Amino acid sequence: MFVNENFWSNLRENSLFLLELVAVIIGVLLLAYVIERIIKKVNKDTEKILTTRKIAVIGMFSAVAGLLMVFEFPLPGIPTTHKFELGDLAGLLCGFAYGPVAGILVAMLKVIIKLMFRPSGTAFVGEMANFLIGSSLILPATTIYWINKTKKGAVIACIVGGISMTVFGSLLNLFYIFPVFLKMFCDGDMEKLVAMGSVNPLIKDIPTFVLFTAVPINLLKSVADGVLTMLLYKPLRPVFKASDGKNKKEEKK
Repeated sequence: MFVNENFWSNLRENSLFLLELVAVIIGVLLLAYVIERIIKKVNKDTEKILTTRKIAVIGMFSAVAGLLMVFEFPLPGIPTTHKFELGDLAGLLCGFAYGPVAGILVAMLKVIIKLMFRPSGTAFVGEMANFLIGSSLILPATTIYWINKTKKGAVIACIVGGISMTVFGSLLNLFYIFPVFLKMFCDGDMEKLVAMGSVNPLIKDIPTFVLFTAVPINLLKSVADGVLTMLLYKPLRPVFKASDGKNKKEEKK
């Protein structure tokens, strides 16, 4: 959809952008690791962050997340530049069960799995943005839940994660993603970018594009992911426990 005759030259010109995003992915994983280590130290939890069986479950949920990401669909009144999918749900569930590192790993692996089924049409910019925005939901939500493993803590975690995703996703689109799309795929022509949002006549520039695409999509996704996590986590706990027999901190009734 975004690819034009200048695709490869634009990709080469923006290779630094891709390298920056890869560096951010590594940074997010390291941040998740540090956070989880601190939480474990405070809780005097000596269990390894990743075990063989945890990795197996993370792989399974990553496959589910990748498939959910493939089955994206547009919403009425929102340009097809932004589509609705529930790929971050699996990362949120794994993060609640195993900690922030597991959740971020699912967010990363789902993008790789998605690319196996559907090649990138955005020079990998869209996929990397998906990872960053998903992480802005998963990292704060799983951190809060692991600090307070109660039903109330889970609700607070989902709410804070949803706010984080909506705000961060909107800012990322406003100051980074859309300007890059404008340069890479619209040759800097604002009219071409606005034409992509012609389904909504209120879209006139990048700020209105973000307001009527990124904001509603990220808000809806975060609410759906949070609600489904609250509904599915308890029924799925036996699956996680079966792969993690040493889990000492069960959610309080």
